Amino acid sequence: MSQVSWLEAVSGRSIRSPWGIYLHVPYCASRCGYCDFNTYTAAELGPGVSQSSYAHALIGELRLARSALPDAPPVDTIFIGGGTPTLLGAAALVRILETVGSEFGLAASAEITTEANPDSIDRQGLEVLRNAGFTRISFGVQSLAPQVLDTLERTHTPGRSLAALREARQAGFEHISADLIYGTPGESDDDLALSVDGVLETGIDHLSAYALIVEPGTRLARQVGRGDIPLPDDDIAADRYEMVDRLATRAGMQWYEVSNWARPEGECRHNLGYWRGADWWGAGPGAHGHLGSLRWWNLKHPAAYTARIDAGELPVDGWEALTADDARLEDAMLRIRVRDGLPCGQLTVDSMAGLVDDGLVRITTQGNAVLTDRGRLLADLVVRRLAFR
Repeated sequence: MSQVSWLEAVSGRSIRSPWGIYLHVPYCASRCGYCDFNTYTAAELGPGVSQSSYAHALIGELRLARSALPDAPPVDTIFIGGGTPTLLGAAALVRILETVGSEFGLAASAEITTEANPDSIDRQGLEVLRNAGFTRISFGVQSLAPQVLDTLERTHTPGRSLAALREARQAGFEHISADLIYGTPGESDDDLALSVDGVLETGIDHLSAYALIVEPGTRLARQVGRGDIPLPDDDIAADRYEMVDRLATRAGMQWYEVSNWARPEGECRHNLGYWRGADWWGAGPGAHGHLGSLRWWNLKHPAAYTARIDAGELPVDGWEALTADDARLEDAMLRIRVRDGLPCGQLTVDSMAGLVDDGLVRITTQGNAVLTDRGRLLADLVVRRLAFR
């Protein structure tokens, strides 16, 4: 791919506010069997790719990005994800945040999030992040049931998860999220109820819950293929989703995206930007960016990524410009997952009528198509029907 052609495509494009920056940290202390994200352990990377120097490469991309976007407004949201960003250490994350601020500027009341594993940061590190301006932290709890954590190959204990959530509150974080996975083989109703109630009792204001999916090529897929672990049951997963929704609602949260619940003002503004078609720059190996109809993605392997940065070039591996029809369809497929839905004008009459007749979508008084409770359970089906209308 020509670096020049991509830069020509980017140049002259205005960035719409609010806009965000996503920063990918591809390191994990160990690889969970179900994960197919672009992440690596030290053993998988081998020599020549240093976790300790990764922040330098990421900062290099941010500076190159600023050169490509000279008229970019201050950043509204930052999300550092992975992987396990907190493996870099709090000081490195602060340097990355400071670079975003010095290169682009931060909007007033900017939302600044990092992901973390419960055992990858302590109270002191949390205080460093909060004092530096991080406003939000999202912990990969996954479950509070020991046998479920064992199946998922997580390294932390239930007690450490609860302690980390409380420590984040004590460090001054007002916005704290817990990620859970439901439908793991061997998980009981009581296991999930314990997990949901347990994290909610710590005072978090955001909950994400995802059904376990067996992704091809993962260790979990091989275990299922050998019969070591049964395939997750779709009906059980649907029942568990309804349980999460019921418990979160009882605790004062509302769903605002199919897999996300929040207390008032607790929604993740950065992720809402994805679902609402906002602009963002994606930095780091394999990260994706979006400006209007333009999409691009970075080189996936950290070694190739770092080499490109060291050469003074942006690490873009490919890009595309969506047609107007493709952009409208993508917008509809994302917005239908959000609580306020999408304007009916973005749906054809036939597709809208069919979705309403099947009880998957309802029409609000504002004229938006919104998923029903049944539609949330079958959100992927709704998206497929929109895609193949």
